[in-house]
Amino acid sequence: MKILFQGDSITDSGRIREKEDHMGVGYPMLIKASLGFEAPGKYEFFNKGIGGNRVVDVYARIKRDFINIRPDIISILVGVNDVWHEFKPSPNGVDAEKFYKIYDMLITEIKEELPDVKMMILEPFVLKAHGTEENWDVFRPEVEKRAEMARKIAEKHNILFVPLQKGFDKLSEKTGANYWLEDGVHPTPMGHEYIKTEWIKAFKKL
Repeated sequence: MKILFQGDSITDSGRIREKEDHMGVGYPMLIKASLGFEAPGKYEFFNKGIGGNRVVDVYARIKRDFINIRPDIISILVGVNDVWHEFKPSPNGVDAEKFYKIYDMLITEIKEELPDVKMMILEPFVLKAHGTEENWDVFRPEVEKRAEMARKIAEKHNILFVPLQKGFDKLSEKTGANYWLEDGVHPTPMGHEYIKTEWIKAFKKL
């Protein structure tokens, strides 16, 4: 059973591109360790996350990094860069309406090519820390808009949606944000463990 992880740097997590079986050091690696321990040889894991990707970048890779792999299960986490890139000197974000449109095209085309594939969509998230606080008043509500669009896509296509934002909010109440997301976006090892835990819960529903 092939399991494919897709998304941005949160999924990428330093994976070595030249090694097909390298999962990086984030939640895909933790999931591989957990499932691989429970059922040796049952699963084959692929991490195709790429740092900096927005939904339009993920869509551009649909043939190479989705269809060609022909996975049985696809996990997608994307959305924060669609907001974050808008704050760069040369803004290149993806607004919420276009985010929905491209995400919808992505899922529609995957299901057309891989009608038996099972999918889960992970909710994009953000916390207030040194990487996000400068634009926080815009950053958080805009990420929430992408999260809502992701949820709507999951509902439209009858795909499992994995909430993460409220969990991160609650976890950070006692420890502070950077214990879980070092800059407000990228998870620490503990943050990745939280994502893994929620992912496994969703996976069991599949």
